Amino acid sequence: MALLLLLLTALSLQAQVAHQHHPPRDAAEYLKVLNNPARDAWQKPHEVIQALALRPDEAIADIGAGGGYFSRRFARHAGRVLAVDVDEKLLAATRQDAPPNLETVLASHDDPKLPPASVDTIFFCNVLHHIDGRPAYYERLARALRPGGRIVMMDFHKRELPVGPPVRMKLSREEVVAEMKAAGFALEKEHDLLPHQYFLEFRRAQ
Repeated sequence: MALLLLLLTALSLQAQVAHQHHPPRDAAEYLKVLNNPARDAWQKPHEVIQALALRPDEAIADIGAGGGYFSRRFARHAGRVLAVDVDEKLLAATRQDAPPNLETVLASHDDPKLPPASVDTIFFCNVLHHIDGRPAYYERLARALRPGGRIVMMDFHKRELPVGPPVRMKLSREEVVAEMKAAGFALEKEHDLLPHQYFLEFRRAQ
């Protein structure tokens, strides 16, 4: 049974990765992949939110929000949630029955479309390795942060795993830390609670 669950989860992730590189033909099918309950076993959303320690007055942007897997959870803890994605159909699904503190932002592939000094936390989960031109993208993120704000990066370790994209598509933890350092951010905190992903928090270097 455990082996079957692992296989189904891996297949779901592979489908998710394929869709992320090629626009989904069916948004409803894509949403089922993104919000598959089997994902909880390794994504550990409850533990992630506890580790983030969101404040009731905090504004958080979920980049690549997809079907709102994390955005809806964030809305129970933060004051304002911006679900950011390049797919309007996914954002429309996220808006359905959404709490009033959850808003959607239609982004472009090279710009999250966040207003200047608008958020306290910018959150990435399994998205960063899909973004080209990251140095320019990081500059846009920096402008969107309020003073003292943070950028949170979660992505798959660059090695063979039972879930996630092929190794050649991944960014290693070290690559991400180096890119963020070049963008003027320092690694402030690292959480060791996910089996397949690194979980890093960055703030502007002093």
